Amino acid sequence: MVEKTRTTESELHSQSRVRLDQFDSSIGLKRGAGKLKELSWYLIKVFFFLSALPFPSSFKVFLLKCFGAKVGNGVVIKPRVNIHFPWKLVIGNYVWIGEEVFILNFEPVVIGNNACISQRSFLCGGNHNFKVPSMPYRNGPITIKAGSWIGAGCFVGPNVVVGVDSVVTAGSVVTSPVAANGIYRGNPAVFIKHRW
Repeated sequence: MVEKTRTTESELHSQSRVRLDQFDSSIGLKRGAGKLKELSWYLIKVFFFLSALPFPSSFKVFLLKCFGAKVGNGVVIKPRVNIHFPWKLVIGNYVWIGEEVFILNFEPVVIGNNACISQRSFLCGGNHNFKVPSMPYRNGPITIKAGSWIGAGCFVGPNVVVGVDSVVTAGSVVTSPVAANGIYRGNPAVFIKHRW
């Protein structure tokens, strides 16, 4: 009985149409920087951003700007924040970015003034086209508009715009744009009520 199950699993795997050996990372992703700049950023990120040590936000903002990010005034960046490509990042004034936030910005990520991205949220601008056997990239930008609050542990996917003053409650999954001045909750996130 056990041997028959193993054979069946083996047959299922061999019948898959997915061909990850044909994936080409150069298609659908413009890195926006040379290898040396990317390597330099990785080292800076490991020591000053992914560290649990509370380096001053002003110092981290300085480093982001050195690598091409556009960052406003009064920005707070907590420890262990993972920013993939700073040269594809725009952060407005008085933005808060909480511990262990991950910004996977294969495409531009724009965070408006007075927005808050809470702990362990994942702004994921990367995706794959699962309808094509080689699963090429299907990435997209993310915009978090002014006054919005992304609660702790949220997932925000590519091509999402979170409207002005909207709230996405903790643990929610946002895969399509949400309107301004709303409170959204769940997986997928749905409108609950107006914020103001």
